[in-house]
Amino acid sequence: MKRYLSSKRALSLIEKFRRARVLVIGDLIMDHFIWGKVRRISPEAPVPVVEVTSESIMLGGSANVVNNIHSLGGRSFVTGVIGSDADGRKLSAILKDKGISTEGLIADSKRPTTVKTRIIAHNQQVVRFDREKRDKIDPEATDRVIRYIKRAVKGADIVVVSDYAKGLITQHLMDEMNSLCLALGKPVAVDPKVEHFDYYRRVTIVTPNNLEASQASGVEIDSEEALHRAGEVLFGRLGCQALLVTRGEQGMSLFEPGSETHIPTVAQEVFDVSGAGDTVISTLALSLAAGASFREAAMLANFAAGVVVGKIGTATVTPEELYNAVLAGLKVRLPR
Repeated sequence: MKRYLSSKRALSLIEKFRRARVLVIGDLIMDHFIWGKVRRISPEAPVPVVEVTSESIMLGGSANVVNNIHSLGGRSFVTGVIGSDADGRKLSAILKDKGISTEGLIADSKRPTTVKTRIIAHNQQVVRFDREKRDKIDPEATDRVIRYIKRAVKGADIVVVSDYAKGLITQHLMDEMNSLCLALGKPVAVDPKVEHFDYYRRVTIVTPNNLEASQASGVEIDSEEALHRAGEVLFGRLGCQALLVTRGEQGMSLFEPGSETHIPTVAQEVFDVSGAGDTVISTLALSLAAGASFREAAMLANFAAGVVVGKIGTATVTPEELYNAVLAGLKVRLPR
């Protein structure tokens, strides 16, 4: 692997995270985990019987992006829609407890707060069930989100769009947001959904996973040559400055005009990929806000992803964990 990032440069960028300000726009989700053990199969149907031992609530979707930024030492502002329900109040309370502003959270009485419940037994997901409403949010709520964006973006170094296709991200909202960011010179990083790819034209960087890149480009990515073709198609379609394709055990591939950088994975063990994309976009955004190049930001995001997939649940990464991962990946010793 070419050494695009030194340990000294990585430390300098990570230390600058605490001065970075990130505006996060996206679908707010509550992640509900039910933990247990399986000792037998149900006599009623061929399914495992999970003996519940504990439950936990974690921030998901764009709220997990905010949580990752907070964990890495950055400052974030978030806007999105929650329900006027107990789950919405709980999500808001968790953010407040972390010292994260909830001014941009818009409560809508006509839709529930999105909740994903995962049942985990012996570190394996048994089943997931979702409580949500995925149609477009109410126009009045959209207008309130846009008004918040117009106020908050002036104080942000970078904007993150975390699109989980739960109704917030529309062509209208993206057009309003992106025109404003272009006028103010604010970079925009998007964690995309395939069905919305045409919304992301002219943003700074988009971070699809391998499947999303394949579906959006119409190219089956089964070789390096196919990956190159997919990157060219998506560049032509989006007109963005960079494209970062996350490829699981194959690492990441960064496309810039006239160049491609392939970054091998650094994950040692993979226990849970839940929220890994949130960690990638969070680390990428903080790195760019700290002055990193696209290559440096992608490298740091790759190291952060390698840490988070080794944890169970919707996890986050600390600056210390990230720096230690960089040191281990570059095979250098921690300076005394």
